[in-house]
Amino acid sequence: MTKNLFSFLLCILLAASAYGQTKTFTPIEQSVISVPTPGLFDRSNTFDINFRILAAKEYSFPLPVGKAKLIDDQNLEITSAKGDIVLAMFDGYVRMSRHTPQFGNVVIIRHDNGLETVYGFNAQNHVKVGQRVQAGQKIATIGGSGGRTYCLFSIMINGGRINPTTILEINSHRLRKRTIQCRKNGNYVRVSVVGEEEKRNNSLDPDDVKEDPLTKNLTFQLDLQGISKEHWAYPLAGAHVISPFGGRGGRGHAGVDIKTRPNDEIVAAFDGVVTQSGPYFGYGNYIVIRHAYGFSTCYSHQSRNFVKKGDKVKAGQVIGLTGRTGRATTAHLHFEVRFKGRAINPNLLFDHTNHQLRAKVLTLSRNGSVK
Repeated sequence: MTKNLFSFLLCILLAASAYGQTKTFTPIEQSVISVPTPGLFDRSNTFDINFRILAAKEYSFPLPVGKAKLIDDQNLEITSAKGDIVLAMFDGYVRMSRHTPQFGNVVIIRHDNGLETVYGFNAQNHVKVGQRVQAGQKIATIGGSGGRTYCLFSIMINGGRINPTTILEINSHRLRKRTIQCRKNGNYVRVSVVGEEEKRNNSLDPDDVKEDPLTKNLTFQLDLQGISKEHWAYPLAGAHVISPFGGRGGRGHAGVDIKTRPNDEIVAAFDGVVTQSGPYFGYGNYIVIRHAYGFSTCYSHQSRNFVKKGDKVKAGQVIGLTGRTGRATTAHLHFEVRFKGRAINPNLLFDHTNHQLRAKVLTLSRNGSVK
């Protein structure tokens, strides 16, 4: 037998072996969603997961054509069409595949990198416990509850859920090219981003900015491209402008009017704290969210508000539905951006055509100007 032929046959045997691999899980692991992963921290209280080194075929978003929404910083509700197929995110072994009273048909995969992913409310599971699966492999058919079609997805480390946006860009479905560190601290696991990527993980969350730089300096430069994707969102997906900032005919329009359809979901543009929510003169149902550096965003004419004063909100979180309350002739969103109480053109921050944050560096001044 030649060396090349021997190598070829060995590759076939290894591939066949890997395809048929199975793993044994205890009865508790097969029946309980949140359980510690045996041996995960046996060698050290800390380990890293490097997502930069993954090839494209080693990752898949569970529903590539679905629309994801973050819930309670722990789960993604991914809506899609009835009959769509749910895919495994990474390579791994199926730890659970059964019906549960709380989440319906659930699949849990324990991955080679130490993570576990949970796929709930499936119409049908297509994998069995112990089965080896690959990233992008069909594991279930989407189901849902309450007449809605969706998959409830979460990521766990050692039985505890983590915020999915730590490793995922939920709007683009992309995997973040970063390294995360998992450190065991008693019964909990602390997850942090390693290296320079963490430094670029800027936001307009007032809790992240401990001291306003304009208290010590006359000006401050804010790089909009330094704001991570999970920390901003266009307030009304798919909208088009029906009235620009300043208005037509010099009527002093303090914001921009954007429109899709009645009762469409409005989301917070940045992380922040709700300072006002309720009817407010001609604005109708009105919401104001305070952000860092003296910024605030305002949303008005909603048919319903879903947040109240004092609520902490995340960028992309649904805060209300489009309506025509107050002085509005059609259902739309009147969106304002303010800096130190003064209305500024939202175009300084947002490209309304492409629904993107602009690639700009803004110069903020203590006197309230933005350039």
